[in-house]
Amino acid sequence: MHHSGRVTSELQKTVGRRLRERRRELGLSQEAMAEQLGYHRTFLGSVERGERNLTLASVEQLATSLGVPALDLLRD
Repeated sequence: MHHSGRVTSELQKTVGRRLRERRRELGLSQEAMAEQLGYHRTFLGSVERGERNLTLASVEQLATSLGVPALDLLRD
């Protein structure tokens, strides 16, 4: 499989967008959610903006913490 930067960044943006949507559904601020998940707020913010290239394990961990299937965070 060919890995172009664009594909990766699109997936990162999707994860970030889905994460933000889920956070808002839960009525949490970035700070509250980061604290709940054990992350720093700036890290969570960079994930939401699609700036972080997360490992699949990280995506899975985030999804589990949010009570959603990991695929939900990857689907546009």
